[in-house]
Amino acid sequence: MNQNVEKQIKIELGEAEAEGTYSNLVLITHSPAEFVLDFTRVLPGKPKAKVYSRIIMAPQHAKSLLRALGDNVKKYEAQFGEIKLHGVDVKGKNIGFQE
Repeated sequence: MNQNVEKQIKIELGEAEAEGTYSNLVLITHSPAEFVLDFTRVLPGKPKAKVYSRIIMAPQHAKSLLRALGDNVKKYEAQFGEIKLHGVDVKGKNIGFQE
């Protein structure tokens, strides 16, 4: 007898995490076993950027994140219009989040 039983995962969101952390730059590195995402914040006139959060995930989870984020961007743009990409400085170098 096969029963499809959905299990619910209860997600707890702490007070500090609920406030969130702003990031305008993510540095992504990977190895055969994992992806590392370092979320930083670049501020005008500051030569350094501090890492505020490091997320480490398996390649399968990184790919799932990519799909989920792509799906949510499509839904956002369907509701609010196309997201314009800005962020090429005068030297032709990209700044901010990059593909």
